[in-house]
Order: sequence, then C-alpha cells, then structure tokens
Amino acid sequence: MKIGFFDSGVGGLSVMHLALRRLPDEQFIFYADEEHVPYGEKTIEQITGYVDDAIRFMIEKEAKVIVIACNTATSAAIHEIRKKYSIPIIGMEPAVKKSLTICENQRVLVAATPVTIKGEKLRYLIQNTEQGHLVDLVAIPELVSFAEQGEFESEQLINLLRDRLRAFKLEEYSSIVLGCTHFNYFKDTFRQIIPNHIKFVDGNEGTVNQLINELSHINGFEKNQQTIEYYFSGKKVTDSKELSRINECLKRLDQMIKII
Repeated sequence: MKIGFFDSGVGGLSVMHLALRRLPDEQFIFYADEEHVPYGEKTIEQITGYVDDAIRFMIEKEAKVIVIACNTATSAAIHEIRKKYSIPIIGMEPAVKKSLTICENQRVLVAATPVTIKGEKLRYLIQNTEQGHLVDLVAIPELVSFAEQGEFESEQLINLLRDRLRAFKLEEYSSIVLGCTHFNYFKDTFRQIIPNHIKFVDGNEGTVNQLINELSHINGFEKNQQTIEYYFSGKKVTDSKELSRINECLKRLDQMIKII
C-alpha cells in the first residue's frame, strides 16, 4: 500500500519533499495533473472533476491515504471528494492560524491563487480567527506557471512580485503565508523584495503531521524500501527529461527549506 500525493502540477512536491524526510520507510505515488495546470483560475466544477479523476486513479494504484497537496484543489473540491470516497483524504489550507500564533498582533499577508483567495474555506478560516482583521490577501496566480516552466529567478518574475506587492506597506508585516504549494519554490526571489524580518509560513508541516496522525490511526505504517512513482495526468512518468525536471525541483526544495 502506498501514500498518494496529488497536485495540479509540481507544487505538491514541496509537501511530499517533507514527507519523504519524515517517512523513510513508506512508498509514494505522486500525481501531477500536468494536462490541466494551472487550476487557480478554473471553475470549481472543472477542478472537482480533475481531483475526482486523480483520487480514483490513485486508489486503483493501491493508495491507503491521499494528500491533496494543493490549496486550490482543497478549497474547491475536498468536501465533495470526501463524501464520495472512504479512503482518508488530507487537504491543505493556508497556514493563517500558525502565522498569527508565531507573530501575535502583527499583520500577515497571504499569497495564493484566486480560487483560494475567493474560496469559502479561507474566508471561514479568517473569520473564525480572533486576529483575522490583521490578515491581508494577494493573488499571484502567475507564479504557478513560472514554477511549471522552471523559471525561478528572472527579471520578469521579480517585476511581477514587485507589482503585486507594491500596494502593501511590507514593513508592517511579520510574515507571508505561502498559500499555494507552487510558491515554495520562490522563497529566495521573494526575499529580494520583502524585508528580512518577514518570515515565510506554509501549511506543509501541518499537513505532513496530519498525514502521520492518520497513518497512526489506521495502523498504516509500513517497513519498505522508500520508492516513488510519478504520474502526469494518469500517465506514468518514464521520460528522462521529465524525471530530470522533477529531480531539479526536489534539489531546489532542498535549498528553499532552509529559507525561513
């Protein structure tokens, strides 16, 4: 039995990257919906259909638990998907509570895709937090495409971030919540623009902790040689260029995890 990770693209690797460290004796499936990425500006109905296809596929591949390692897909589809399947399904949400806890009474900026920004899940999360009035939101959907193209440092990228963050008095913020798993690839680029005192916060650690708790609950821990199978929209990744691309993403994440 395997642990399934799903994302619209390579962003979810940032979550599995941490799980690989924490669960060295497990076998993994990573499913990226490369045929339909990005999800951030698609309809709720479209996203739900894509997620349904991926979940069904991973169950057929003997996944014992599945992580939707995508804030956008979680926001759009997880309630309907959990109704349909009995397998444990873990979702992502922007780490707003964590950020407010770390930096009490200081402003927090959440960067995410439009679907996540507009979604009921994030709105409910903020409304039910005592310090929700300190949270501001910014949509940067273009970062998903930059990540998918492997463009992590460029003048165009820097200009995009400067433009999107120009409206905020960054010196007033204590942290930036990376509310899309693709955004984890850009910590060093963000750091060129935002003040050094601003901390990066994401939901990866909380999601992996939840995964470990779920495995404990279902007695799902195994002792295997760690393996990973990669699938792009249901097709096994065997092309050397695509496997090299994935490995380059993982190498970059080795660097990004050190930036806080």
